[in-house]
Amino acid sequence: MKTLLLIDGSSYLYRAFHAMPDLRSPTGEPTGAVYGMINMLRRLEREVAADYSACIFDAKGRTFRDDLYPEYKANRPSMPTELAAQIAPVHQAVRALGWPLVVKDGVEADDVIGTLAGQAAADGFRVVISTGDKDIAQLVGPGVTLVNTMTDEWLDEAGVLAKFGVPPARIIDFLTLTGDKVDNVPGVDKCGPKTAVKWLEQFGDLDTLMARADEVGGKVGENLRDALPRLPLSRALVTIKTDVELDDAMPHGLDSLARLPVDRAAMTVLCKDLGFRTWLKEYGGDSAPVASVSADATPAAEPAAIVVDDALSQPTDEARYEMVTSDERLDVWLATLDAADVVSFDTETDSLDPMHARIVGVSVAVTPGIAAYIPLAHTAPGVADQLDREHVLGRLKPWLENPERKKLGQNLNFDRHVLANHGIALAGVADDTMLMSYVLASHEKHNMDAMAERELGVKTVKYEDICGKGAKQIGFCEVDLETATRYAAEDADITLRLARVLAAKLDGKRADVYRKIELPTADVLFVMERNGVLIDRAVLARQSQQLGTEMLEIEREVYALAEQPFNLNSPKQLGDILFNKLGIDAKAHGVKKTTTGAWSTDESVLEKLALDYPLPKALLRYRALAKLKSTYTDKLPGMINPDTGRVHTHYAQAAVVTGRLSSSDPNLQNIPVRTEEGRRVREAFVADAGNLIVSADYSQIELRIMAHLSGDEGLVQAFRDGRDIHRATAAEVFGVAPDAVSAEQRRYAKTINFGLIYGMSAFGLAASLEIDRSAAQSFIERYFARYPGVAAYMERTRQTAREQGWVETVFGRRLYLPEIRSSNPGRRQGAERAAINAPMQGTAADLIKLAMINVQNWLRTEKLSSRLIMQVHDELVLEVPAAELELIRTELPRRMAAAAELAVPLVAEVGSGPNWEAAH
Repeated sequence: MKTLLLIDGSSYLYRAFHAMPDLRSPTGEPTGAVYGMINMLRRLEREVAADYSACIFDAKGRTFRDDLYPEYKANRPSMPTELAAQIAPVHQAVRALGWPLVVKDGVEADDVIGTLAGQAAADGFRVVISTGDKDIAQLVGPGVTLVNTMTDEWLDEAGVLAKFGVPPARIIDFLTLTGDKVDNVPGVDKCGPKTAVKWLEQFGDLDTLMARADEVGGKVGENLRDALPRLPLSRALVTIKTDVELDDAMPHGLDSLARLPVDRAAMTVLCKDLGFRTWLKEYGGDSAPVASVSADATPAAEPAAIVVDDALSQPTDEARYEMVTSDERLDVWLATLDAADVVSFDTETDSLDPMHARIVGVSVAVTPGIAAYIPLAHTAPGVADQLDREHVLGRLKPWLENPERKKLGQNLNFDRHVLANHGIALAGVADDTMLMSYVLASHEKHNMDAMAERELGVKTVKYEDICGKGAKQIGFCEVDLETATRYAAEDADITLRLARVLAAKLDGKRADVYRKIELPTADVLFVMERNGVLIDRAVLARQSQQLGTEMLEIEREVYALAEQPFNLNSPKQLGDILFNKLGIDAKAHGVKKTTTGAWSTDESVLEKLALDYPLPKALLRYRALAKLKSTYTDKLPGMINPDTGRVHTHYAQAAVVTGRLSSSDPNLQNIPVRTEEGRRVREAFVADAGNLIVSADYSQIELRIMAHLSGDEGLVQAFRDGRDIHRATAAEVFGVAPDAVSAEQRRYAKTINFGLIYGMSAFGLAASLEIDRSAAQSFIERYFARYPGVAAYMERTRQTAREQGWVETVFGRRLYLPEIRSSNPGRRQGAERAAINAPMQGTAADLIKLAMINVQNWLRTEKLSSRLIMQVHDELVLEVPAAELELIRTELPRRMAAAAELAVPLVAEVGSGPNWEAAH
């Protein structure tokens, strides 16, 4: 099979011009674009063996698209004078290097490429198109691939689908919907790539979508219907022609595209004139004047994308922060980033919601004291000099997506989401200062301002300092550029400094916790947060109505018990009812007064009173239902992302001292599961059509960790034998055979097992089992007599914690106990209880994170369609296609069990169903 290589010369001409520094010939003429084009052609010659080839450029003048739409490309600035001056020498260089050059009036280079690719593929050629233009992805098909030499990206049909979310056959539809701001092609307002992909997946193609536009809801649906009259024009503008008449440009057909030998004489003259000394020697010259460059850059002997400004890499004691508002300075900074070992990177945004935030500006730093801020979308009065956001992000994208270019930041998952909103997949994350701080001292604050003061002794400019507080707070986009630069560049600078300080402290096991657990977990959390979980609005609406009805019934019951109506949410009125009208003795029940002098009616008080009185018991039930209704059944529908139809929770990775994750907006980890109503909420968490929900939960994980940590022979053996641990404990404590253990005895043993690992005292156990204190003490003594290793572990842990001020998990996560030496007995005892439990909770947290990493790596490696969608305590929840169900049900618990090797086996129990509750 012969190969035809087609080069999108116009695309690369612009990219070379903007990528190269200000190179000049001996006579002062600009030469950067020529240099970049020659470099690209030489590289292609090495990397793509082709029988035929062509370099295609746009012709001067109007094209048929200008006739279709006079506003086509109206937003584009005129060609820079210094680029226009290089077109002729670029064409000379192309021809001198032996590359056939094609220019056709009335059409664009894309149309010539489309025609040649179609003809060649039909004749059995392998076609390679070298371009950086996304529109050309529509040409990919059997035998036709794209290569972007700027990023080393190759795209076949599968690659196009992976990159854009649609196959090549739907790229025209995709581009029609999203439009093109650069070319001024109108699309559907607010329709980004995700929405376009979603619609095309749902409706199949653009024609069907247009015919069924009434089925699309929300504001974006209105935008779609408003755009219907102009979509056919947009489609015509983005469709590449494949039938251009080329006989005049190629009189011998494809044979006109045969490569010619390099015209060494012509190249010698060209290199002399332009001052390309290294290439002059190669093509036959002896000497030539050396090209001069601008003050910002120095040409290297070998081709380079941009030239680094060494001054940006020299540390300084006095901070120097630069505002980048020109392409020339952007070039210098891009080169600096590309050459740096590691770069501190940060985004400023218009929102704190990671799924919706858009970039306002970007800051970077490569050495302490020197940083830059690139403002992109500020709207403050008087703001004029800003680079175009899409232009800058397009320039940054290859670096941001390059896994070989190391980046560090503060809470980089937020930036990762924001970049994803702009179609950029961040790669090469080397460090996250928030996670470094969290591993080193989980009990401290991990925001950058607090860390800077704690670790560097530096007081930073805070967000409130420049944006204000409360109702008068402005958005960051409204901040003037000078102030924004000072704030944003400082963020990148301080983060870089923090990373160096914190890295020096991460040693041994803690370095492993950071590198092998926390950093990979961040990757998985990003995936889960983007995946989201599908919510059934109808289920929640029905539950809200049921809860409302039940609350009204309880309200009437409470009024009857109080013998009068009152405000159930008023502590004052409730206190009056309980302690005055009903005459409950507050002191006798240990009720304390609030700061206002009134008796407390908080939940703990009501729980005590509910043991003896029906009104507080009914009120507790009312409050539980009200919280469930307001927090979940009423609120969740409003949190569904209109673009995805899913709820996207945020997992806080550095919030819980033990290493556990927490969930917010919405909080999926606090859905009550001990009540029927709470469990029913999980019925609204459903799978998409053709999928099921699969849940896998570690069984008795903290008890297994206790067995491992304590090394108690009896406890370890019970787990190794696969016995019911609560029944085994009951048999030991009550002195009966396992098969003679009653349900009540097993319940007691379960409370003892879990209570003791949380440091529960005899008083607490007595309250939980509703028995007297002496009986509870007797149970505890019998438990420790049967499991002496547990008692020894507890005492050993208390002593170690007192001596060193911290305990650690099985994997080396250090958990500090600031109150362990407190003179306050209550605080000290609380710290001792925490010392016992923290290693178990922390190890459980480490295990579920390792399981998440293991499972996600497996899903990615095997290219499965199943997706992780939630992590709740010791449980992983996936959305699984029916075709993969049996594989997931088999492999998921096995891979969770293989997360680590303990002295006892890890066991994960798996279930599946149409919704989350059914999967339990």
